[in-house]
Amino acid sequence: MIRKRPWHRIGGVIYDFVIVGAGSAGCVLAHRLSADRAVSVLLLEAGPPDSKMEIGIPAAFPKLFKTEYDWDYTTTPQPGLADRALYWPRGRTLGGSSSINAQMYVRGNAADYDAWSRAGNPGWSWPEVLPAFRRSESNSRGSCEFHGADGPLSVEDLRDPSPLTRAFLRAAEQAGIKPNPDLNGEQQEGVSPSQVTQRRGKRASTARAFLAPIRRRKNLMVRTGAQARRIVFDGTRAVGVEYWGPDGIEQVEAGEVIVSGGAINSPQLLMLSGVGPRAALEGLGIPVVRELDAVGRHLQDHLSVPVIATIYGEGSLLGAEKPVELVRYLLSRKGMLTSNVGEAMAFVRSSPELSAPDLQLIFAPVEFIEHGLQPPPGHGVTCGVVLLQPESEGEISLVSSEPFVRPRIEPRYLSDAGDRDLEVLVAGVRLAREILSAPALSEAVSGEMWPGPGAESDDEMMEFVRRRAETLYHPVGTCRMGPDPADSVVDPTLRVHGIEGLRVVDASVMPRIVRGNTNAPTIMIAERAAELVNAR
Repeated sequence: MIRKRPWHRIGGVIYDFVIVGAGSAGCVLAHRLSADRAVSVLLLEAGPPDSKMEIGIPAAFPKLFKTEYDWDYTTTPQPGLADRALYWPRGRTLGGSSSINAQMYVRGNAADYDAWSRAGNPGWSWPEVLPAFRRSESNSRGSCEFHGADGPLSVEDLRDPSPLTRAFLRAAEQAGIKPNPDLNGEQQEGVSPSQVTQRRGKRASTARAFLAPIRRRKNLMVRTGAQARRIVFDGTRAVGVEYWGPDGIEQVEAGEVIVSGGAINSPQLLMLSGVGPRAALEGLGIPVVRELDAVGRHLQDHLSVPVIATIYGEGSLLGAEKPVELVRYLLSRKGMLTSNVGEAMAFVRSSPELSAPDLQLIFAPVEFIEHGLQPPPGHGVTCGVVLLQPESEGEISLVSSEPFVRPRIEPRYLSDAGDRDLEVLVAGVRLAREILSAPALSEAVSGEMWPGPGAESDDEMMEFVRRRAETLYHPVGTCRMGPDPADSVVDPTLRVHGIEGLRVVDASVMPRIVRGNTNAPTIMIAERAAELVNAR
């Protein structure tokens, strides 16, 4: 039986800030806000501590999928993807998804942030967000106009990339893609080895980079195993959080509540607390505190289609689990286990008239199938084709007023009118095939596994995309930022429209998905949020 307690003031303290979610944004906020010793901060995380060894080993992230460190979500069956329901891993531990991701440090395109600003969000243009990116970063290449060298987050080149990756880079050039030494610099377009959030061959999650060094601050308390049930309101002011902890239901008072649960959990918590579409909330018996129709809507994600080739010999990451590789990693932080799997990437335009890339190609020196959960049938390589600017949008919705019941995830992949999303992915698959068959890879590649020789026509390629596309783990937009409460959830200062004392700070606030991986932009959003809070 659940035992409900009265207000529970931990250590007799009413916290200035209660942060719900210790993921990529929450750890950054805890670091920055608790730097002011005059304020008190409570950080709540539903999952366990990030103590498992596999979290630190870069190549081991698939071993964390479908474990207690993963929310292990599943979408509804998708008509655009041959009625398949897709698995969505999301981090459920300190560091959130930065503790289980592939560690690629990608900021997106300058045009992404300029578009955010033009949509009515002052303070979020590229020149305005670049200082926040630089502030968080300690790049091993040193400080420059685009990069920082003394921030908490370690960003490095891979220590021991595969020879297959070097061959891919040459093959991409042979296919007409220009090399770009810094995809996060002056321009994004081109091909380059990946830079990664690692420190000396070990994962640098936000928990390791931002939270671990400050855990002894007396004005910061971190609670794991604490799943939020609802935000507590006094009228339309957020005054606390109710959560399920080791001792049952507890409540804590807050001067300000900051929700950092991510694109699934943040809208879920808002709706459970009475902030969201009126009809949906009343249909579940949830009293409405503030009607906001955009909560849970405008969901976007990056789809990735794997083009896979088999290789001669045994040079792929399939050998990473050999005992000799573990010994090599433990002794020298070298070898296959230092790989982030996505060892190189390219940003390209599917059409020359586009002003910015709409495709990302990610190279992995292994046959990466079913999120790495399915053992590869042999040695090979993968070129993942990523749709960067999808037109399709979906939503997150409640199916129950109970917080432990998972919300409905309806991405509506490839549902855009005119099939533009599908056409762009087909163009990307054709380019990936061209690269993997280029002369630089001819001595390594023995044949194409996916799509295979039976897929040549546009119809065959579209069918392949529908049957093989998977998430690239980048859901955003479900609490999006904007000036109009009719079509957004938070204002440009990340305050929830019409509510006092409540902000949302995570990937869910993105007005539109960025052209690239979303972890670095989420960290930037938290850095900007800390600035906004401190300015207050």
